[in-house]
Amino acid sequence: HETTFKKMLNEQTIQGVVMFQSQLDKERRHIEDKIAAINQSLQQIEYNQGTYISLVADLAIDQEIQTFRSDLKAILSHTLTDKEDELYTESRFLHVKTIMERFRGREGYIEQDRYWTNKMIDVRNWYQFSASERWLENRQEKEFYSDSTGKSGGQKEKLAYTILASALAYQFGLQTAENKTRSFRFVVIDEAFGRGSDESTRYALALFRKLNLQLLIVTPLQKIRIIEDYIQAVHFVHNQEGKYSLLRNLSIQTYQKEKAKMT
Repeated sequence: HETTFKKMLNEQTIQGVVMFQSQLDKERRHIEDKIAAINQSLQQIEYNQGTYISLVADLAIDQEIQTFRSDLKAILSHTLTDKEDELYTESRFLHVKTIMERFRGREGYIEQDRYWTNKMIDVRNWYQFSASERWLENRQEKEFYSDSTGKSGGQKEKLAYTILASALAYQFGLQTAENKTRSFRFVVIDEAFGRGSDESTRYALALFRKLNLQLLIVTPLQKIRIIEDYIQAVHFVHNQEGKYSLLRNLSIQTYQKEKAKMT
């Protein structure tokens, strides 16, 4: 009975690792498929004159993640070619046991192991994301963005808006930026464009218009002069002494007429 129990324990443990590894691979492929789909949207958006942005997902060089992936690979190595008595060995079981103890949390290392576990099983951490600006004409790389260091505020905003717009296009299932089908594409942007430059604000709004998104923009009053060319209505909110909020709804035509009278 002891021999049978040990054999079953080893078999179920290794089989469990196979299923665990399969799920991680499934999530990893899902991320790569998402990046590929978003890149299709990005190719429809002119970033600078004659260029577009392409997202790049490289495997992270983090040592802990590399070690974890190597450990899983070692446990499952030769699983398709080994004989059954070689597959479910004591050494493989002990290797799995070490990983499982960290997943469960070792005495005296509970917090460290919890952090480690969350880091290992979230496959987004397996990647290092960056952006490549490429020429539309020949797909050759013009500039590579591994981070936003050394970029101006406007450049950072422009890159962020471009990636946001392409992600929204993916989320709504738009195959191209020129998709004009009638559908609900409602997006709420809170505290929008408050600190951004006028140029990056115009770029973002023109981009959202190109994607035919329906926007509700919550923004400080100082940006109205930029935004009014891209909206159909204005809703002014006034809070009297912080106690009562009043709302006035205006069409953009009415707003512009009243503004003209006051200037």
